[in-house]
Amino acid sequence: MIKYIVILLDDTSTSFCHYANSKTVQRPMPLQTLKDGIRYAMKENLNIQFVYPEYTLPKEYLEVIDSIDHTDIKPFGVSNKIGSTTLCGSDIVVFNTLEEAVDSQVRSDTTYVVRTDKACLFAGFDALGTILGKVARLNVVITDVQTFTEDDFETYKSLLGRLSEKVERLYVSGRSPQLNLLTDRMMLDQMNNCGAGETTITLAPDGRFYVCPAFYQSAGGYAVGDLEHGLDIKNQQLYRLDHAPICRNCDAWQCRRCVWLNRLTTLEVNTPSHEQCVVAHLERNASHELLAAIRRHDTFLPNKEEIKEIDYLDPFEKRSDW
Repeated sequence: MIKYIVILLDDTSTSFCHYANSKTVQRPMPLQTLKDGIRYAMKENLNIQFVYPEYTLPKEYLEVIDSIDHTDIKPFGVSNKIGSTTLCGSDIVVFNTLEEAVDSQVRSDTTYVVRTDKACLFAGFDALGTILGKVARLNVVITDVQTFTEDDFETYKSLLGRLSEKVERLYVSGRSPQLNLLTDRMMLDQMNNCGAGETTITLAPDGRFYVCPAFYQSAGGYAVGDLEHGLDIKNQQLYRLDHAPICRNCDAWQCRRCVWLNRLTTLEVNTPSHEQCVVAHLERNASHELLAAIRRHDTFLPNKEEIKEIDYLDPFEKRSDW
């Protein structure tokens, strides 16, 4: 059941996930399309998430946007205040490099997304720890996770271990920062994936619906309906967890299970790649160690079960069990 709608306000609206936006020419969503999109969301009782480009939108757009409750997703430096380039007025701020995040004045009441490739992530571990100590929530998105090698897995495992030590110290000092790579799994009781095509849909500037922004802003995507005729998702059950044979038997509940990345790497929207699964399980196992470490200091999440130890990194290896 669709619960959320992502509205891309321009062809160049920032990416906040794995994909790179291949569109470079500014083309704002027509004002009437924006109004129609808001009306559609109201009729369908959908929560709206607006995704902004790197330039400040005209006043008439901001007035329409402010006419409805919503969440703002903006690249660093953009505000919904005309002429302002601060971090204020954003629910989620996206940094497209780790260096950009380090050099910025972050706020403790804002969620931040850092998009980075593996090389910069591995090299910038210390910077990531510094940012984490200043914010309430940090989401790290690895933009080339599909290229991980066995050596990269080992490096990532080590990095997660060192980040866990940083998070443990923060928790012991009375802080409780959230880091998607480590703390999300500790809080969850079930899968919490992105939900593209199942609980979330995207409206693009062309007035058409897409499973997620990547299917509009990256090559090889396709529309799944439009504002005039409504949604038309072919084989919609394939986007659901209960039709994903690997994922429904997995307890790496923090995994985003990115359907765009699935399609890119396996040609199936409901089947993740080996790389995506291993990375998710390395995070899961690091969460297991972190939860145990924090509990050695004090009572922590008493209503949450211990994360069990496992002897695999890709659930496909255990397919005979299910």
